[in-house]
Amino acid sequence: MDPCCDDGSRMTPFLTLVLAGFLSRVGYQMARSPVLPRFAQDLGAAPELIGIIVAASTVTGVLIKLPAGALSDVLGRKRMMLLGCLFFAGPPFLYPFVESPGALLALRFLHGFATAIFSPVASAFVADLFQRDRGEKLGWFASANDLGATVGPLAGGLLLFYTASYSMTYLAVGVLGLLPLVMVVRLPDHDARVSTGSTLAERSRQFWSGIREVLRSRAVLVASTLEAAMYVGYGAFLGFFPTYARGVGLNDAQIALVMGAQLATTVLAKPLSGRLSDRLGRKPMIVAGLFLCAVTLPMIPASASFWILLPASALFGLGVAIVTPSTTALVADLVKAGRQGSAMGVFGTIWDSGEAAGPILAGFLIASLSYTPAFGLIAAFMAAMALLFLMMVKDPSLPVHADGRPTA
Repeated sequence: MDPCCDDGSRMTPFLTLVLAGFLSRVGYQMARSPVLPRFAQDLGAAPELIGIIVAASTVTGVLIKLPAGALSDVLGRKRMMLLGCLFFAGPPFLYPFVESPGALLALRFLHGFATAIFSPVASAFVADLFQRDRGEKLGWFASANDLGATVGPLAGGLLLFYTASYSMTYLAVGVLGLLPLVMVVRLPDHDARVSTGSTLAERSRQFWSGIREVLRSRAVLVASTLEAAMYVGYGAFLGFFPTYARGVGLNDAQIALVMGAQLATTVLAKPLSGRLSDRLGRKPMIVAGLFLCAVTLPMIPASASFWILLPASALFGLGVAIVTPSTTALVADLVKAGRQGSAMGVFGTIWDSGEAAGPILAGFLIASLSYTPAFGLIAAFMAAMALLFLMMVKDPSLPVHADGRPTA
């Protein structure tokens, strides 16, 4: 499919998706950190409940991404993305009325529908638009989301600092959430596989058959589990590097720089790594990236030097950047046209499960064994998953030349 505009606008569907993804993630993360924990604390939530409130939106993703993606195969990408955008725009206006931790927990679960619906469907839309350059385009889309996730907490924290008002902060989140809705409305509605005359029974059959077809694909499940395994390590790093670094004497600025090095490398490298996966194949990139993560993760608790931790963090970020666009593109490659939504739903559900499990698993291991063996065991798990992937999954497409001819 050609990623061109039908209305004469200079904004192609792909650029619209990238910008909408960026803006939606900025607003969503503004609502989450560092504003949300403070809001929950001021409402009287205990530390344990604060953790549950922060994780509530991830739970929504685990539950909703699969049906949302599968529904987009039946009802169309644009319709489902518009539904996701309504959750970006609507729930933030309810935060000023929250007066108890329980109400905040319920609202966070509701707000989580935004990314749970939008993210897998938008990824499927990008995969629909491109075949030859699918990895590169998914890399750009992922980088835009990562950049938004970086800008969001900074903007939310600054807004709360200058207004000293949770209500004003969340109202700003709601206003920002309207922008992706306006942009998605302008997307062309050229979903040829969606039949407006289909009966409810026919659409239900298509929905369940898409889910069954994807879940029966061993390659899709293994590739998705590999992504989840990488995010177990990623979640462990994000969750426990600050406490480790503080314990070995790093100050807040040094901790921020080390974590920023990982994030900057990830954002900058994803488009390039996705492009390389289009040229060299998905499988070698995925295996190389996960092994790089597995090698660098144990280096982090093995050093107390800022000058060693900085490049180790950057290399870990490079590994993440190599894996994610390639696995996303691979999952899209592994299913037939019209099943990308179901595939991205399965992929997102398993990915979220790994990201949620990372800090939990790391917490138990660190409490029992300390940082170094805990990170070592998680790294060994990632390496084992890379070997399993190497043995069980075949790359479904050959890399191609720039003119589209397959390589030998």
